[in-house]
Amino acid sequence: MQDIPPHLNEVLKFPLVEALFGRRSRRFSLGASIPDGVFAYTSERDPVPLTELERALVLAAVGGVSGWNYLIMRNARYAPHLPDYAGSAVGRPFPSPAGFETSDFFFTDDTGVYFLSTRDAPAPAESPPPGGVFDVESILAAVRPRIRKLADGRLKIPAAEPHIEGHNTWCVNRPGSLLVIPVCDLAQELIATLCYYVRNGYCIYDDIHREKIPGIERFGRLVDVENPIPLSFIEMFAVAEATAELATSCYAGALMLQATGLGGWMFDGMNPFSVLGASGDPEVPGLGFRYDTDERWTVPNPTGLAGVFEGFCPPHYPDMRRAVEAFVRRKFGEGGPFHPATPGPWKESGRVRGSAEMHGEEFVDCVSTMAQYVYDRFGKFPGTVPSIFLLTYLQAHHLDLAFYDRFFREGAYLRTHAEHMARWHGEGAGPGP
Repeated sequence: MQDIPPHLNEVLKFPLVEALFGRRSRRFSLGASIPDGVFAYTSERDPVPLTELERALVLAAVGGVSGWNYLIMRNARYAPHLPDYAGSAVGRPFPSPAGFETSDFFFTDDTGVYFLSTRDAPAPAESPPPGGVFDVESILAAVRPRIRKLADGRLKIPAAEPHIEGHNTWCVNRPGSLLVIPVCDLAQELIATLCYYVRNGYCIYDDIHREKIPGIERFGRLVDVENPIPLSFIEMFAVAEATAELATSCYAGALMLQATGLGGWMFDGMNPFSVLGASGDPEVPGLGFRYDTDERWTVPNPTGLAGVFEGFCPPHYPDMRRAVEAFVRRKFGEGGPFHPATPGPWKESGRVRGSAEMHGEEFVDCVSTMAQYVYDRFGKFPGTVPSIFLLTYLQAHHLDLAFYDRFFREGAYLRTHAEHMARWHGEGAGPGP
């Protein structure tokens, strides 16, 4: 490992407890202004964009690659086969329920709009031995090549309602800031959930229309067709699990802000339809996702960004059978978590990965039958929730310490914030201009 600059070395050694208990939402950045009220204040400094290293550290914390997914080790229902829930072989800094890993990341700063895809990254960084230190260069190297620029200039979201919540219009997506946007393929999340339930002997019924899934009785050998689970519960469950993944990724990034001395916070105060590009306003294209409308739905349904982040559902697949097959390939195909040739953390990785039982034709038929019913009956997949889902965001920026010194008692920011501009940017210590 190369010599590490002192300020970066401090990041690597920053105490976890200080990050946990020192974490706060610090919204006032260099160049910001609050025009009225008890916090009325205008920054005397111009915005300072994040450096490439600062940006890479935040992105690595939010959506980087931290090693291998260790997988779930046993389920008595189909032992001695390895439980086959996971969708990805890699581990990232945040947890993913059952290892489904259906989220990826968009971000924007002054230079453009970008996509960062790590959910199927091929070369994860190895964990250090006990007492060792993570190789920061390998962690950052796993992120940088996977960044894809989509457009020049900052993502254009009007700083006004209904696009941004009123309490965030003055501080979100400002010049100099980095805005990270985790996005979940909820269609794939539901496919993964159905696979999980079928593997454990359950099927669904349509409690919205009070209908059984036509043809489900053919799969009585796999699932309990007499005691199905409500579709609305399954879809709510998928949303909850996706939310956990999106939120904890932003939380990991928020902890990195404390270690680096960057300001910012995690939040949900942006309209997801405006961000994705499904607001219906041609002046607010957002990320440009495809979306559809239907008289059966109360809101538009975004399905993906062609060639970048496509949901596992039509129109990106001709039908749900093809989408289910694609998910099975992700799991069992080359590079997948259950392909014997995929490397891993075990002494006999091929033996471990190869011990999972591949989804057979009957299994795929069962999952596809339920998925296709949902799509046909509701006109989209999932049926009661969006195909693409986002909730939380993370913003990183440089703090205007003078604002905090003006309005807060001592302790409003950490030592890393106090020293950041001097250590990272060579400026004189202190909050002044």
